[in-house]
Amino acid sequence: MRVHETSLRVRYAETDQMGVAYYSNYFVWMEVGRVEYCKATGFRYRDMEEQDGVLLAVVGAECRYLSPARYDDEVIVKTWVEQANPRMIRFGYEMREASSGRTLATGQTKHLFCGRDLKPVKLPEKYWALIGIRS
Repeated sequence: MRVHETSLRVRYAETDQMGVAYYSNYFVWMEVGRVEYCKATGFRYRDMEEQDGVLLAVVGAECRYLSPARYDDEVIVKTWVEQANPRMIRFGYEMREASSGRTLATGQTKHLFCGRDLKPVKLPEKYWALIGIRS
């Protein structure tokens, strides 16, 4: 299983009055991890949209919060493909605080491959090996 790590820092605007990262930001961090995972795997998500007309529609998202991230913490987002086939992909995530290694949250997102009309499509074969789909 290929795992990619992305580093980001909790911005002040992402926190509440107590300096704790607001819960919805974890989903944004998952997206950052997913985009960087694709780049590290050998393709840009943007190119898949523009050149092949394939979009990733989110059909499910989960996050389990374990420990708070705080303003200016460095967060490591680990991203991997949990399951994939020509019609769907599910990513897994783990977010840790960099200096202590403390697990902040775990999660997953499930996506359907869709065309510009938002109807399901089959992912072009040129991407299969990159994300672990066997022909």
